[in-house]
Amino acid sequence: MAQAWRCSGLRWSADGPVLVWDGGRRSALTWGKRVAFGVAEAAEGGVRTCVGARGHACPSAAAVPGRSTGARCEECARLDRAHSVAADTFADDPRPYRVYLAWFGPGMVKVGITAVERGSARLLEQGAVCFSWLGAGPLMAARRTEELLRAALRVPDRIPYAHKRAVRAVLPQAEEERAAELAELHARAGALGGWPESLEREPFRPVDHVGVFGLAGVPAAGGEVSELVAGGAVSGELVAAAGPDLHLATAEGVVVLDTRLLAGWGLVPAPGRELSVPVREYGELGEGVVQEGLF
Repeated sequence: MAQAWRCSGLRWSADGPVLVWDGGRRSALTWGKRVAFGVAEAAEGGVRTCVGARGHACPSAAAVPGRSTGARCEECARLDRAHSVAADTFADDPRPYRVYLAWFGPGMVKVGITAVERGSARLLEQGAVCFSWLGAGPLMAARRTEELLRAALRVPDRIPYAHKRAVRAVLPQAEEERAAELAELHARAGALGGWPESLEREPFRPVDHVGVFGLAGVPAAGGEVSELVAGGAVSGELVAAAGPDLHLATAEGVVVLDTRLLAGWGLVPAPGRELSVPVREYGELGEGVVQEGLF
């Protein structure tokens, strides 16, 4: 029986995407690299189990669905969101925060906040094609600014990954075109009244991630892995990556793998070049969706 590895998730470093494994081992991912792994057979413990919460193992080692991107049971998911800035349960965080506008494709702009100390990591993790800061200040001032834009300009704070994936192969070629919607919205936001006085505004300075993600000229994906299954295998050459997604060139064409689906599984080496996990073809998602060591 081959040693099974457990993936802790995809991280973005200054050099690009990196897969992190339990125990701290890291696998750097570069364009053209073959990403290949198998899922442990059911007879060898091939069951997806909860990854726990906040550094603690799940007390019941509960099984979780293969399609879950959170890889947590209901109780651990609740504990993980407790004391969370994202869930608005940690209002007394003393760290400074930045408010940003992020663009994922035509008609898809969102507002959000991130701790200043994290730099642009949050934008890379979300797969933002380009972004600009709006301002920085205390957490609650950043939250009020975020809510101001949502209420006054109807800017959402979430965009589904399915929508982000649908437009990656048809993005405008010029950086100026990709930043145009951000520039217009940044100006409209700046003209609003009601900004918190403690938030220091920042000028429009777009940051483009097309080169970082390898999206220039990337072939259109024909589908995405919907879940991993015991005994299944994934194999393909990495042609692009954005947020948690790997775009893999396989024998069946380019397929997107959301690396959040790896968590909780025991993964083993797979020398073959087959793709034997369920793949949802994009035609099944509805046409025209625009607006989520082994190597």
